[in-house]
Amino acid sequence: MKRVIYLLLIPVFFAACSSEPHYTIKGDIQGSGKVKFYLQRRVDSKVILIDSAISRGGKFTMNNSIDYPDLVQLIVMKSNVRIAFYLENSEITIKGKIDSLSNVQITGSKSHDEFKSLRDAIQPLGEKYSALLQDYQGARVANDTALSAQIEKKAEIISNQQIDLQKEFIKNNPSSYVVPSILLGISYEMSADEIEGAINALDTNVAKMQIITDLKTRVISMKAVSVGQKAPDFILNNVEGNPVSLYSKVGTKLLLVDFWAGWCGPCRQENPNVVKIYNEFHKKGFDVFGVSLDRTKEDWVKAIADDKLTWTHVSDLQYWSNAAAKLYAVNSIPANFLLDENGIIIGHNLRGEELTDKVKEILGKK
Repeated sequence: MKRVIYLLLIPVFFAACSSEPHYTIKGDIQGSGKVKFYLQRRVDSKVILIDSAISRGGKFTMNNSIDYPDLVQLIVMKSNVRIAFYLENSEITIKGKIDSLSNVQITGSKSHDEFKSLRDAIQPLGEKYSALLQDYQGARVANDTALSAQIEKKAEIISNQQIDLQKEFIKNNPSSYVVPSILLGISYEMSADEIEGAINALDTNVAKMQIITDLKTRVISMKAVSVGQKAPDFILNNVEGNPVSLYSKVGTKLLLVDFWAGWCGPCRQENPNVVKIYNEFHKKGFDVFGVSLDRTKEDWVKAIADDKLTWTHVSDLQYWSNAAAKLYAVNSIPANFLLDENGIIIGHNLRGEELTDKVKEILGKK
């Protein structure tokens, strides 16, 4: 009898040993009989399949484990229908209808609840921004520059409000696994010191995530090209295919290192302003060194001609893998760095009136 008891305890023992953290997803999607669902996540710009299940009578179950809470997508096979949510090792219920998956109810994930609370707070601002974008496009079509400028200012205020909400979330939730993705998204609008401060305030486990590790590396690059630092040199080919170094142009009183591309709408909108400043102040010592993130020489050369950009241009035609862009921690364009005659960075991402005022301040009015 004792031997029988011992044998019966063996499966209990193994069950106890296998009780590692895991997730269970219980789907209840009306109208999804015999539909196959895929669970995917993005790792290093690649889509990784985590799990799959076939819905029977509208219901399906997935069981596995994940190292840390992460944003994933539940996708209906052979369709563009998908649900984004934060997966973590817990029991998660997804309930809704196949024809309106954007309105499903997701419960059981603390991280997803945090993500949803931030998304709900930002949504009204997003709707206002979208409406302004439509008005802006209409003003551009009508060539109403005054109205376009007015709408831009309103849109900028709303954009800043969205960023402030995200910064507040990051500050108030240092142990949330949602924070790294949020911080990455707004890091392009933050200084190196701001990003570093946000990272230092994070919970130890959250700070170990790969996104944060990558941001730490980016902060180092950003500090190397911050205002007051000597601009690092680089060499890229010009339109004729000849190598040109940045420091072959340094020495003029002001040099604007301008990162742009022919495919970049905001860059093309800013180009007339740079052309105006160049034409007005070139003889007084203002010059531009254009660095293109284009992919083809044809697009690059055409944009230069169309926008009448008469200064020196270089590129390696490697798109976002552009060597100079990586060196200068450029992750969005237009981006620029204003250098003095010694190659010291004295301005960063100056555009519109701000760039005009800075050049006038140094070189004086005509």
